[in-house]
Amino acid sequence: MTQRLQGRIAVVTGASRGAGRAIAAVLGEEGATVYVTARSTATGPTTEDLPGTIEETAATVTARGGIGVAVRCDHTDESAVVALFERIRREQGRLDLLVNNVWGGYEHHPGEAFTAPFWEQPSELWERMFVAGVRAHLLTSRYAVPLMLPQRSGLIINTVAWAYGEYLGNLYYDVAKAATIRMAYGMAHELRPYEITAVALAPGFMRTERVLEAHARQPFDLSTTESPEYLGRAVAALAADAHVIHRSGSILTVGELAREYGFTDIDGRRPEPFRIPESDD
Repeated sequence: MTQRLQGRIAVVTGASRGAGRAIAAVLGEEGATVYVTARSTATGPTTEDLPGTIEETAATVTARGGIGVAVRCDHTDESAVVALFERIRREQGRLDLLVNNVWGGYEHHPGEAFTAPFWEQPSELWERMFVAGVRAHLLTSRYAVPLMLPQRSGLIINTVAWAYGEYLGNLYYDVAKAATIRMAYGMAHELRPYEITAVALAPGFMRTERVLEAHARQPFDLSTTESPEYLGRAVAALAADAHVIHRSGSILTVGELAREYGFTDIDGRRPEPFRIPESDD
């Protein structure tokens, strides 16, 4: 297989497990050097005791043909984000791709209470989504862009949940995801003169560790789900597209990109873009 991203330098945040881990792995398969960031490490506790560490992801990147570099980074901590990009500047002198995937909004998930009316939701849930989600994306982008400016190229991808404007079932979650999409639009506007692209990218219902853990507790239909690597293949396709600037500011779906770029999920299927199932009421 041709490694379309050989020589490219990438950062994937929230990459110890789930979507981030899969994105990093596919980028490695394409030959990229990937800085893998998250808080879960081999020498400390993992988030909510879930499996997966940055060291494991970095090893996977390398095993699949790239160069994986594990860096512990709490993206709510500005000093840690600064240190991350200072290290990349020293070691690489540039950055080609940033995937803003870190998301603390699911930690201490309230379960069925997640769909309760907003006036019954704890304010802590808002804080987690906006501080460990929206703000983390903005803070990371703010320090990544200076590494892209000198070569007048680069790609920023914000991973999001999106269902063609339909309500996502929780007011805090819906507003946080809308803000992340709008952030990509605004960054695209300001970065266009420098030929740097910013997009929002929405996968479907992915079989992440959290989803499979929930399924193990109480089984549900997985037939409409997709692997996290489907999203990874979409990221790789965008990163390899020499004309990706024409998409800047857009909200994209993995299902649509699969048809445009010709890739499939790991099982050979091409799941459709995600839509919220219609109610039986």
